[in-house]
Formats: sequence, structure tokens, C-alpha cells
Amino acid sequence: MEELKTALPAEGSIDCAQKRKLPEESMARYRRNLLLTLGFCLLLADGLNWPWGMGNTVTVFAWYLLLVLAVGPAELFRRRESRTLLGVNLALASTFALTSNPLFRWWNFLALAALVPLHAVSGLGSRLWWDPRMIGERCGLFFQGLFGNLWACFAAAAPERRKAKKKEGDGRTLAVVLGTCGAVALVSFLIPILASADALFAASLERLNWWSLLFRLQISDLGGVLQRLFWALVFTPFVFSLLYAMAHPKLLCPTEEKKGFQADALGFVLTLAAVDGLYLAFLAVQSAGLFGGPEYVERLGVSYAEWARSGFFQMVGVTVLNLSLTLAALGLSRREGRAWRALRGLCAALAGESLVLLASAAWRMTLYVSAYGLSFKRVMTYWGMVMMALFLLAGLWKALRPDFRFCKWAFPVALAGWLVINCVPVDYLVAKNQVDRYLSGESPVVSVQYLLYSLSYDTLSQLERLDGERPVSDYTGNPNWRQGEALAEALRGRRLDAQWACADWRSWNLSACLAEGRES
Repeated sequence: MEELKTALPAEGSIDCAQKRKLPEESMARYRRNLLLTLGFCLLLADGLNWPWGMGNTVTVFAWYLLLVLAVGPAELFRRRESRTLLGVNLALASTFALTSNPLFRWWNFLALAALVPLHAVSGLGSRLWWDPRMIGERCGLFFQGLFGNLWACFAAAAPERRKAKKKEGDGRTLAVVLGTCGAVALVSFLIPILASADALFAASLERLNWWSLLFRLQISDLGGVLQRLFWALVFTPFVFSLLYAMAHPKLLCPTEEKKGFQADALGFVLTLAAVDGLYLAFLAVQSAGLFGGPEYVERLGVSYAEWARSGFFQMVGVTVLNLSLTLAALGLSRREGRAWRALRGLCAALAGESLVLLASAAWRMTLYVSAYGLSFKRVMTYWGMVMMALFLLAGLWKALRPDFRFCKWAFPVALAGWLVINCVPVDYLVAKNQVDRYLSGESPVVSVQYLLYSLSYDTLSQLERLDGERPVSDYTGNPNWRQGEALAEALRGRRLDAQWACADWRSWNLSACLAEGRES
């Protein structure tokens, strides 16, 4: 790290042309880092292919290993913020090797796509991690790092000039390697185009397949390897540019805090008073339905089941709106006079009403689950309600203590909550609930199609408790769904899917491995 930082000159001491020259004494280190970057990009191009699994886990771990080798461990372990985010990212990456739920895979992929870049440039920004404006600053720094130092890759790959004649050829080794890789990449790109343009050329390629037996490699496999090599060469300059920016941090000057827009609190008071009054009327109607029972609801012409299942998703959305309104009112109002004191009271009342609304939505969700059982969406709704309740409590505390930093508390809680739900065997619990309800006679059907194909392999152990000789349509309540297919046959097909996933290291995961080894 220290050796790399010596290449960064004092700001304003040299011109742009000199800034784009790598120090000769560090060229060996730069070239080693370039080869490490090329190796990582090969893994990146190979490991992220669908379906997801162990390949994603290995790629994220390899990225942090590359940072330790190329940049140094100082930025990863020096600050508590960086250490915490490192642990979160590694934990999220590990889920790809452990679980097989498709929705969690998508959400975790998106989370890593946001958190890994933010973590990479955490040492380059000037804003604190809990400042929401930090996100925009770090996104700009990340793209600046990707595109701002592309010259460094080509400078490190340039032949080294030596004065001694006997060593003139030494600096050409890297140029030969890169030239060969470029030639292979272009050939791999052009061969499929030429094959599609001329049927005779395509037939000739097919007849050459037997030559690949000498190398134990088929032409189609060779094309995939060359394609991954091509993309690795495309990615390498950008990744190396980012590593160069991280190794040469041009720390930004602390951003001068400008006093933000401040409005008269009276406007927010009028808005909050109207909203609070509306929610009081709404809660009165809700309370009558909750405590009046089915008879009261049905007297109004609404079935109790219809009332119980309607509106809880809307209530969760309303709590998000209320929390946003509370934070905006407290953050944008001038803290003076009776209007400010009234505003704080109304914000506290709004947070309290939102908690009651959330409790009402949770109660109605519980009524619906008791009638229809659990599903993945319903479990995630429960989790979302718990998280929203924590955020509303924080909003209530901010109304009582205006200097409380909401985001400084909310960001870690959000990350911790997401890690917790990833550790919960949601699919297993859903399948167990539905099968238990069916076997006990509480429910006439069990959603076999949903449990088999919409969730992970964790559901198979519970579905095996059912009679495997009965047709699947007996459990789904839909006689037209795959007429005659027995449940044991459907489970066998699902285990074959798990076996296929475990055949490739990139798609391997523990959930599929356990399902593959499970006996019928």
C-alpha cells in the first residue's frame, strides 16, 4: 500500500502528462496487479453465469482477496464502518452457496451490486457513512474510478524499456501474452459471425469437432471459453482503473455544510393536523371491525374473510409515507416558536398512529394466514412490518429528540434485518405449515405446484410427507394440472434439477446438494 501511494504526487506539483506516467521502481508491482486483475476478470466472466450459486460466492470473496493483494488491507480493516460492511457483503455472498430461493438470489444480487461499489470507494469520499448524501457522492466516485484511470492499465502493460541490450527482449513477454489474448478474443468473436454468415463454413467447423478430442474439449466449449476470455479482457482495464484509484486515494476536502432550506413550521403543522385527524377516523372504523367480530363486519355487507385479507399491503405503504412525512417535517422546519413545538407533538402523534395502523395490518394478516396458511410473500410481509415498526419507533424518538440521527441508526438496522431474514429457512417453514394444515384436515388442498417450482429445494423434505402415489392434482385442487402425474414422480424430477445444479461449481449450493442426496 505504501509503495503504491508513493506514486501519487502532491496535488498541483506536476502537469497532467506527468500524472499519467507510472514510476519505474513500482512497475513490477503494477504488472503483478494487472495479472491478478486479469485472473479476477476471468473468474468474473465465468462465475456470474446463470444459474447463480457458488460462482457468485467465490467471485465476491475473490474480489476482496484481490483488494488485499493489490491495494492492501488497510482500507478494509482500518475503520469500523469498512469492517462492518465487509462482513455484511461476505455474509450476503455466502447465501448464494447455501440457499436456492430465486427471489432471495435476485434481492441479494441487487444488494451486493449496490453495497460492494459503495464499500470499494468508502475511503475516497468526504461524507460520513450515515449521511444520505453519501450515496450520491460514492456513486460518482465509483464511476470516476472505473473510467478515470484507464490509462494505468495500458501503462502497466507497456513493454519495459531497458538500457542493457541483453535484456531488451524481457519487456516483451507481457506484450506477447496480451497480443495473443487479443488475437484469441477477436477470433472467438469473429468465428460465430462467419459461421452464421456461411453455411459451408459452419459445416466445416462441425466436421472439425473430432480434432477437439485431442484436447478433450468440444468446439462449443472452446467458443464459451474464448467468449469468457474476450469479456475478461474487456473488464480488465476498468477494474484495474478502480484499483488504481483505491491505491492512490485523492481524499476530497470535507464538504462545506451549507444551511439547508428551512421553512416555517406552520405549513407542516396544518398538513400534519389534517393527516392525523384522518387517521383517527380511520382507526375508529378499524377498531370497530377488529373488536366487533364477524357479525359486525357482515352487517355492513362485507364478508369477514374479504375484510381480513384486504388492505394490509396498502397499510404498509401508508406507514412508509407517514415516516417520510415525519422526517421531512422535522428536517425542513425552523426550530423556533410554538409552531415548532406543535409540529413535534403532531409528528409524535403521527408515528403513534402509524404504529397502530401497522398493528392493525399485522392483525388482519394473521387472520388471513390462519385461514389460508403461510406463503413466501406473507412471511416477507411480516418481516417488512417488523422493520417498519422499528423505523417508526426511531421516527417517534426523533420527534422527541430532534437532534437524533435517524439514518445513523436506520442503515445498520436495515442491513442487520436483511441478514436475519436470510438466515431464516422461510421456504421450509412455508412448506411445513401448508403440509401440516393439509394432513390435519384444516385445509383441503396444499399448493404443490407453488411449493415445488416457485420456492427452493428446502420444500422437498416436507412434500415427501404426503402420499407419493396420489396424483399431484389431488393436492392442488386443480384437476387439469398435469393429469396423472404422481407426486413421487414430480419430486424425482425436482431432485434431478438439483442434481443438475450441483454438477457445475458455479451453480452448486448447499440446498440443492441436500435435495440431490435425499431419497425418494
